Amino acid sequence: VPTGIPNFDRLIEGGFQRRSVNLVTGGAGSGKTIFAIQFLINGIEKYNEPGMYITFEERKDSLYKDMLEFGWDLAKYEKQGKFIFLNYKPAQVKKVLVEGGGVIDTIITESKIKRLVIDSITSFTLLYTSELAKKQASLQLFELISKWGLTALLTSQNDSPYESTIIASLDFEVDGIILMYHVRKKGARIRAIEILKMRGTHHAEETMLLEITSNGIKVSPQEIVTF
Repeated sequence: VPTGIPNFDRLIEGGFQRRSVNLVTGGAGSGKTIFAIQFLINGIEKYNEPGMYITFEERKDSLYKDMLEFGWDLAKYEKQGKFIFLNYKPAQVKKVLVEGGGVIDTIITESKIKRLVIDSITSFTLLYTSELAKKQASLQLFELISKWGLTALLTSQNDSPYESTIIASLDFEVDGIILMYHVRKKGARIRAIEILKMRGTHHAEETMLLEITSNGIKVSPQEIVTF
C-alpha cells in the first residue's frame, strides 16, 4: 500500500503491507498529522482508495483549513464520499470495541474504506491504567482493523520517542513504527524521520531529513541527520 509520500515508499520496499497497523510517533510540530493526511489523500487521488480519519483532538474546520495550504480539499472528497471525518471521544472508541464495530463498521462497509488513520492513539490508551489493559484493548482494535481489511496508520504524541510508553505497550502488536523528530540543532529546528520497525520489510535504518513543503511532506534519504 504506497503512501505516495515523496521518497518514503522506497525506504520500506514500496509501501505498507496491506491490512497492517503502523504507528507514527513524535513530538509537537514533527509533522505526524500531515503525514497521516497525506497518506489518506494520496490513497484517494492516486490509488482510488477511500479513507477514514478518526481524531480525538483535531477540530474539523481547523483541519480542513490547514490542509488547504497543501492543496488538499478534504471537504470536496468528503462530499464525494471518499473521505470520512469522525471526531470521537476516546470512550466512544472503547464502546466501538465492545460492540465489535458498531456505526464505524457500517460506514466502512458503505463507503468502501481502505485506509484508516487514528490521530492520536495516545488519548485512547490513557483510558486504561495498566499495561496489560492497554495491550488487550489495542489487540481488540487491531483485530477490528483486520476484520475491516484496512491498512491503518496510528499517531502518538511523544517528545521523546525512544522513551515512549505508547511504543512500549504497542511495540509487539504493530507492524511498523516510524519516529518523527522536530529538534533544535545549532540554533535551528530541523525535522527528521526514522523507521524503527517495519515487519517483513528490509527498511532503511538511518535517520533522514524530512521537510514540510507546499505540497506536503518530502523525505530526503541522502541527507542523514545526527543529533
